Amino acid sequence: MADSAVFYRSKEGETADEIVWRHYGNRIAGALEIVLEANPGLAALGPVLPLGTRIRLPEIETPKEAEAIRLWD
Repeated sequence: MADSAVFYRSKEGETADEIVWRHYGNRIAGALEIVLEANPGLAALGPVLPLGTRIRLPEIETPKEAEAIRLWD
């Protein structure tokens, strides 16, 4: 299966968590940690990323919601 990651270049004053929030929203728990793992050294750049930092935003599977079970109909 081909890697369908997206690459992003940071703009002035952006943070990694802001970029992750805009890209993934709040639907994926742990998305920031996954992005940091996919980008070794990104966390060492500090809270505000240098202008033009290339960030790999990997495809993350969205967990499926459990089907509700009804005991009584």
